[in-house]
Amino acid sequence: MSEDMKLVTTERVEKYLDITKRARAKATSLCEEGSADAQKLAVMMRMADDYASDAAHFLSIGDHVRAFGAINYAHAWIDAGVKIGFLDGHGDDVLFTLP
Repeated sequence: MSEDMKLVTTERVEKYLDITKRARAKATSLCEEGSADAQKLAVMMRMADDYASDAAHFLSIGDHVRAFGAINYAHAWIDAGVKIGFLDGHGDDVLFTLP
């Protein structure tokens, strides 16, 4: 592994912030409005949004490691929503792990 692959740089975190932002925008709910599943999905998306916000904050203070961890958690919440069928990933196997 090259030395640059071992570093958590601003550019690397920004790349994953962008990927997660695109995933959040692309994924759409498959849950019936007002259903228990829709309420669960709302919690999941709130977690994704909170972790993405945390990542941006950590990046702004130069804490690249925590920023990288937080943005990966954010994306995982969105990806999990697709994987369990609460979100439609629209066939995008780059942004999501499809069912």
